[in-house]
Order: sequence, then structure tokens, then C-alpha cells
Amino acid sequence: MNLARGYHQLHSKRSHILRALSICDSNLNPGRHCSSNATPAGMPKVPPASSANGTEPLDLIKRTVSYGQPMPATHPHLLGEDELVTGIRLAEVQARRRALLALVRNHAATGLDRNMKEHIVVIPSANKKYMSDKIPYVFRQNSDFLYMSGCLEPDSVLTLEVDQGGNETSTLFVRPKDSHAELWDGPRTGVEMAPHVFGVDQALNVSELKGYLTKYSFAHPQGLVWFDEKGCDLGDVRKMVGDVSKSGVVRSPVGLIHKLRVVKTPAERELMRRTCQIASAAINRTMQESRAGQSEHQLFAKVDFFSRMAGASYLAYPPVVAGGTNATVIHYVNNNQIVNDGEMVLMDAGCEYGGYTSDITRTWPINGEFSEPQRVLYELLFQVQQELLECLQTVGGETLDQLFDTMCLKLGKYLQEVGLIPKGVQGVELGRAAYKFCPHHVSHYLGMDVHDTPLISRSISLVPGMVCTVEPGIYISHRRKDVPPEFRGLGLRIEDDVLIKPDHQIEVLTEGCAKDLRQIEALIGS
Repeated sequence: MNLARGYHQLHSKRSHILRALSICDSNLNPGRHCSSNATPAGMPKVPPASSANGTEPLDLIKRTVSYGQPMPATHPHLLGEDELVTGIRLAEVQARRRALLALVRNHAATGLDRNMKEHIVVIPSANKKYMSDKIPYVFRQNSDFLYMSGCLEPDSVLTLEVDQGGNETSTLFVRPKDSHAELWDGPRTGVEMAPHVFGVDQALNVSELKGYLTKYSFAHPQGLVWFDEKGCDLGDVRKMVGDVSKSGVVRSPVGLIHKLRVVKTPAERELMRRTCQIASAAINRTMQESRAGQSEHQLFAKVDFFSRMAGASYLAYPPVVAGGTNATVIHYVNNNQIVNDGEMVLMDAGCEYGGYTSDITRTWPINGEFSEPQRVLYELLFQVQQELLECLQTVGGETLDQLFDTMCLKLGKYLQEVGLIPKGVQGVELGRAAYKFCPHHVSHYLGMDVHDTPLISRSISLVPGMVCTVEPGIYISHRRKDVPPEFRGLGLRIEDDVLIKPDHQIEVLTEGCAKDLRQIEALIGS
């Protein structure tokens, strides 16, 4: 009797949820699209985790409703209530879409496109990429698409429209439910549930994109199409947009999206704090367990392992794990050499958490004790980096390009003091001499991508909410004859991630990662 009652309760609640979410067999409704307006009042976007009386039926229901990505009901250990992706609520993603359309209209009104009053923005997802036949790489979503849609599924497209009256429409084109494909590759959210999950006005089968764009072009012959052809992974989408653009004019929206992305919201700042905390702790642990005779590959494996065990999805980029003279190769990623007693390790590593990345570099002696030449250069570089952090948002550090110029002069000055640059070199020549020791920029923006928002100039003023790196280095080839022999073959870099705050304040997000020379020696010795 209890079993029958439980089954009836399960069947009744499941039927209610399925009706309310308009879930249907796509094979019976191949042309159907779904609108978010179809959700009944009071109906949750996803089934709750359990029934009100503490029994299990709703937990069983949630396992029968599949999504193409984690949801609060299915992955409560990853997402909080109302979060669309880790740390980010649906309302924030919807606000991003409105903000982008406002930028599009303002940009057009003040430029060559001021006669264009109607706009459609086409933002494609990434696609799966394969290392060999049927063996895919780990899928990573296109950052701009993820930022604007919150969707983690491949082969999808978001369109955002605004007309002369300011009326906005958002449409998400997704892959339909397909039991055979899902058997092999995992669940899809599908057309019917996409409006409720992603908060768009409507969803359509991605196969309908061309017809939709064609209809738009006829209905809005003066409409301006915004689409980034160069960054699009989906070749068929590139062709569709080219075919239907009536005016022949297509603008890229990426610069405007990056303008939004470069300034982090409070929720994004929390994600940046977390990814930096995870990477900092992982590097500390890797330092602590490093010993002479270990390979660079083993150190790579340790930092990867400790990052993932703390909740990171994976490392944010192939790390630099460079022992000895390998550290003088700025982008050394072979990571296959033994680190010998007396050598230093330069590790440039970060992780991705909730779609946001960290980027840290630390240099330490594999045996836990700096030699005298190593100590001289490390203390010099540490001092330069501290002074660069202090001048952020002040004279010499109001922009990232200013910070680079400041780095060259400060590094040159200190290298002179230890005899690596001749005393008579001054001014611009001193900066050029220092650049030979550190031939890379000292900073870049950081966020969803490691080199984040590359279309944002490094010559604009820093504003609260931006996150950037501060990463001076010294690289002395073993082939250089203009420096004393004891310094040849040494490479060092110190890199921290910094949140720009109001009132000329900063927050070093990676301050938990050991950096002080004595702190490093004590950590390895422990």
C-alpha cells in the first residue's frame, strides 16, 4: 500500500512538472520552439531537490529531467540557488545582455552607423575539437558566448535583437533532445527547456538559424548585423551570416563585450578571489613537496592535482615548470627535465574555477635554499614588484602601459646597483637595457581568459573592478658574456593577480601564495 501511494505521488508530481516545463518528445514536434512566457506562474525553473515532507519522489524526478550542464537541482555542490553557472545568477546574465544592447545602440548612434536603428547581435558558441579520430579535447566554451548566455553546450548560438523602439528579443539556438546522441555524449538541455533555464525570450533548434536570420534580413533590411567572423568556430554560422546580411555591413561586437567583461561585478570578483586562492594554495603545496631530483613533469602533476582537489576544473593554461636554465625561456612548456640540486624552479601556473582564471608565477630553489647569486636577483626582483604594486593607480601606474615603463626604469636602476647594467646608462637607454633582461610586458587583464579582453587597450586608466597581473622578470641566458658568470643561466619571475578597488586601493588576490624569500625557504624546509 505504501509503495502504491509513493508511486502515485511520484507519477502525479512528475506529470505536473513535465506539463509545466512543456517537455515533449522532439521527434513528435520537430519544428516546435519554446518561449519563456510559457512557464506557469509560480513554476520553478528546475525541479526542487526533494519534496516538502522529506520523502524522495522529487529527487527521483530530478534524475528524469536532464540538462546539458550542471543545475542547482542536479549539482547543489557546485551551484547555489538561482545560479545559472557557478557563482553567477541568471539575473546577472540577463543584465549583461541588456547592457550589451545598450552599448550597441550607443556605439551606432555616435558613429558611422548612426542611421542604423535596428540591430541583431549573433554570438556563437565553441564547438568540440578533436585530438584524433573520435577523441575530443576537453570542451571549453567560448568566453564571450558563455558570458552572454550562461550556456555551456557546444554548437549553440545566441541572438540579441533591438528595434527602433528599444524593444529587445533574445533567442537561443540549441541542439534538440536526441536520445541516441545523448546516449554517447551526455544530456542536452534541449529546445523546450532552454528558455526557462537560460532566461531567454525563446529557443529554437539550431538548424533553424539560417531561416531565422533570412526572415530577419527581409523584415529589417536596414538592420545592422553584429557578428565576429574571425573568432567564430562554427563555419556554417559564418556562411549564414554572410549570406543574409542585406546591407553588406557586419560589425564585430567583441570590443563591446570586452568593455563589459573587463570590469568585474561583485559576483565575478568573488570568483576571482576563489580561483586565486585555489591556485595559491596549490603552488604552496607544490613548493613544500619539491625536492632535488624531481622532474618538471612531476611538479606539473602536483600543481594540477592540488588545484583540482580544491575544486578547480583544470589548469587555466599549460603551465611553465622550468628548472635551471630552462627558466630563461619565457614560454617554456616542455616540462620534461630533471631539476637538479642547487637549481631554481620557475612555475607559472593558474587554474580555472567557475569559468574564471588565475595566473601566478613563483620562483624557488628546489633544495629550499637560495644561493648567493640567486638570492641577489630574487631580492632585487621582489623589491621591484613590491614597488610596482604600490604605484598602481598612482603616477607611473595609472595604466598598464605606464606600469610597464615604470618597471623598465626600476628594474634598470636595481640591475645597475648589482653591476649587471653599466653605471653610465641613464634615462631611456636605461629602460632599454632593462628590457633586455625582461623582454615582456609587466601586466595584462585577467578574468574568464588568462589574457583577458585583449581588445581593451592597456593604455586606458585602471578603474575599480578591473583585475590585472603584475609580473616583472629577469632572464639571463647562459650565453650572455656581458654579465658575471655566476648570474648566467638564471631566470626568475614573480607574478601576482590584483583587483583594482576604489580610492586608489588594490587587493592582491594571490597574497596567500608564498613570495617572501624567507617564507619560501621555511616552506620548503617544512
